[in-house]
Amino acid sequence: MTTLLRVDASLRLDGSVSRALADSAEAAWKAEHPDGVVVRRDLGQYPLPATAWPTLVAAKFGTESADLAEARALAEELAAEIKNADAVLLAVPLYNFGIAQHVKAWIDLLLIDPELVYGPSPIAGRPAILTLARGGGYSPGAPKHGWDHATPYLERIFGDVFGMNVRIAAAELTLASVTPGMEQLIDASKVSEAEAHAAAEKHGTVVARELTANAA
Repeated sequence: MTTLLRVDASLRLDGSVSRALADSAEAAWKAEHPDGVVVRRDLGQYPLPATAWPTLVAAKFGTESADLAEARALAEELAAEIKNADAVLLAVPLYNFGIAQHVKAWIDLLLIDPELVYGPSPIAGRPAILTLARGGGYSPGAPKHGWDHATPYLERIFGDVFGMNVRIAAAELTLASVTPGMEQLIDASKVSEAEAHAAAEKHGTVVARELTANAA
């Protein structure tokens, strides 16, 4: 039996593109692993306390606070979740050209764990699927190319720090239908979203089959 850790970060439920893309990846994964376990953490709906990481760092330098035990327990819980997962599915929207505070809080708490950071990482080589939604256009040639500071960061953390095998399904121009001045990009946004769903489904299937092959 395999375990998929799914982490959602969108503040929206209805209409969230990153969640919808993750749904496509999860459905494809479950088609291959109908008995698999999906562990869910919703950072958008249930954000982690922003004080946990500063509390843990301060304790390293000798300043302990009343909520230290709670912060340590939370960091250990998060580390255990990702260590126990055979694959990770992370759905993240681009907010203000980067990742939101609640995503950074989660990653910061993972980086407290020395096993994940200093290696050999117990999750090295495991698959990570990133389903990303970007409201504007950030591809090469677009006016805001280079303004997406979320994707490179996520690739660096999960690929380079944790050593995971990262796959990405990204939809752009997702705000075209609701943003004045972007009306001419609505068709392009639909194409981008359709391609992202196809990529997410493919990633979910490939990851599931690789896990099956590795377990054989």
